[in-house]
Amino acid sequence: MDHQLIKHRRALQREQEMKFGTRLLGTGVLFRLWAPFSEAVALKIYDLDLIVPMIKLPRGWHEVSVDEAEPGMQYRFVLEDGSEVPDPASRFQPEDVHGPSEIIDPRAFEWTDAGWRGRPWEETILYELHIGTFTPEGTFQAAIGKLDYLVQLGVTAIELLPLADFPGRWNWGYDGVHLFAPDSSYGRPEDLKALINAAHNKGLSVFLDVVYNHFGPSGNYMQVYTPLMTDRHDTPWGPAINFDAAGSAVVRDFVFANARYWLNEFHFDGLRFDAVHEIRDFGPRHMLQDLAEQIRGSTDGRYVHLVAENSDNQAGWMKPREDGAPWLYNAQWSDDIHHGLHAAITGESQWYYADFAGRIDLVGRALAEGLAWQGEFMEHEGRTKGEPSAFLPPTAFVSYAQNHDQAGNRPFGERLSQLVPPRCARLWAAIYLLSPQIPMIFMGEEWGSVQPFMFFSDVGEDLADAIRKGRQDELKKFPQQHGKVPDPMSEETFRASKLDWHGSGDGEGPRFAALYRRLIELRKKQIMPRLVGMEGNSGRYELLSDRVLKVAWTLGDGSELTLVANLSGDPYEGLHVWGPDHLWLEGFATGKTLEGWSAVFTLTGQRTLT
Repeated sequence: MDHQLIKHRRALQREQEMKFGTRLLGTGVLFRLWAPFSEAVALKIYDLDLIVPMIKLPRGWHEVSVDEAEPGMQYRFVLEDGSEVPDPASRFQPEDVHGPSEIIDPRAFEWTDAGWRGRPWEETILYELHIGTFTPEGTFQAAIGKLDYLVQLGVTAIELLPLADFPGRWNWGYDGVHLFAPDSSYGRPEDLKALINAAHNKGLSVFLDVVYNHFGPSGNYMQVYTPLMTDRHDTPWGPAINFDAAGSAVVRDFVFANARYWLNEFHFDGLRFDAVHEIRDFGPRHMLQDLAEQIRGSTDGRYVHLVAENSDNQAGWMKPREDGAPWLYNAQWSDDIHHGLHAAITGESQWYYADFAGRIDLVGRALAEGLAWQGEFMEHEGRTKGEPSAFLPPTAFVSYAQNHDQAGNRPFGERLSQLVPPRCARLWAAIYLLSPQIPMIFMGEEWGSVQPFMFFSDVGEDLADAIRKGRQDELKKFPQQHGKVPDPMSEETFRASKLDWHGSGDGEGPRFAALYRRLIELRKKQIMPRLVGMEGNSGRYELLSDRVLKVAWTLGDGSELTLVANLSGDPYEGLHVWGPDHLWLEGFATGKTLEGWSAVFTLTGQRTLT
C-alpha cells in the first residue's frame, strides 16, 4: 500500500510498507529478516553498541523491535556462525555492498509533485541515461541540473540504467545485489527522490531499469541463508533465481515488493525489466504475470508503464485488454528494428547482425509488425525464435538507433556516429523518431556524440580476471578489432565513457541537436496525438527495390503515415516526394528521385489537430 500523508498543502510523504527490512514504529524500529536456513539470528546496531537476539517466527522469519533505534544508525544481522551480513532489503548501503545497512526514514523526504499523474504511454519519448556517466559528477544531484536541457530537447521521459547497489565504484548497474538500495556512489535515497520530484515538476516521467534475472557476483549474502538460487535451471550468470522450486514463494514476494517499492516509495513512472527471457520459471503461473498484475493492482491509479527486454520475441506478454489498455506489459524493446537497420546502414554482418545481413525485408516486417522474427529459424542463432506480433499496435514496441548495449557491447564502445557518415545517422534518427513505435534516445546521441560508452565494472580484484576473461570470450564473436580492447576494470575506461558536454557544440553537434529538436517537435504535433486508438494489424510493408522500403501504418484517427526509405547510396526513381501530404524529407530528393540514404514521410487523410 502506498501511504501518502499530507504534511502541508504541497508536501507529501511516501512509504512502501513491506514485510522485508525495517519499519519505523511510533517508538523505535522493527527489523525483519527471512532466513529459513538459520535457527538463530541476532541484530547488531553499531551506533548503540548493541547485539540483541531476534525472535524466531514460523516459515523462516526472524524479527525484533528496538526502541532506541533511529534513522541514520547502521546495523547488520549476525548469523549462527558469527558472520555479519547486511540487510537484503536495505534502503541504503553507505559503505557499499559488504558494509552495514543504514536505517532510512522513507517519510523524511517531502514531495512536491502532488498533481503529477504521469503521462499516457503514447506520449512517451524516452531518453536513456547512466547516472555515473551522464554528468562529470555522476550523481543524482548533478543530473537534476540537466533536466531543463532535456525539456528543451523535447523528450518526455528519462530512463535510468539500474541503480540497485552494486560492488565497487563504477558499474553499468547489472551487477546489483541490494535491490532496494540506490547505489551510494550516485548519492543518497533522498537525492534520487529529489531527482524524480524535480523531473515530475518539469513534466518528465522517470523510468527505472530493474534486473530480476540474476544477482551480481559479489555481495549477495541472501543466498547463504535462503533458497534464493536454484540449480534446477541455468542462466548466463550461473544458477537461476528460485522462482519455481521449494521456498520460491517468498523469493517471488521479495522481487514483487521491490518493484512496488520503486514505483510507490520513489514514485517512478515505469520499469524496464532486463532480459526477461533469462528468468526461469516453469511453475503454474509465471512470475512475470504475477509481477505485472501485482504492480497494476498496487499503484495509485496514475499512469504506470511496464516495458520488457525479451530476446525470445514473446509477443504474448504485450497482449492488451479488450479496451486497449495494457493487461500486463505495455511494450518490449525491439532489437529486431535496431538490428535490421544497423545491418542495412552500417553494412556490418557479424555478431548478432548476421541473421539480418542483406534482409531489408526484415526491416520492413519489424517496422510494420514490431518483430522481424516471429517463429522462423535463425541460422546464426541456431534456433527458431519469436511469436506472431502483427496483432499488436506499433506502440507495443520501443525503437532506437543506439542504447547502452549496442554501444557498450562493442569492443571499443563505438557510437553510431563513429560508424557511419552523418547523413546516415540523421536518416536513422528520422526513421525511428517519426515512426509510430515509442522512440528512445541514448544519452549524447542527439548531438552525434563520439564519446564512447564502454563496458566497465569495479567488482574487486578477486573477480577482475574472471570479468576480463568473460569480456574477451564475448568479443571473440566480434572479429573486427583494431588495437587493444580497453580494460573493463580500469577507472580510465569508466572515465572515458563520461559524456563530453563541451563536445555538443563542436562539428556536427549543433546540426544534429537542431534536427532532433525539430523531429521531436514534429512527432509531438503530428504523430503523437494520432497514436491513441491504434490497433493491431495496422502496419504493412513492401520492397520497392532490393534496398528501398515502403512502410505504411493506419493511425488511431484513420489517417495513414507512410515511410519510403532508400537504404542505399544509389538514387531511386519514380517516387512522388512533394505534395500536400508531405511530412518530412530526410536527405535529398529532386523531382521524382529519392537520393541515396534518404527517407520521406507522408501523412494522408488526417483531420486538423487543435
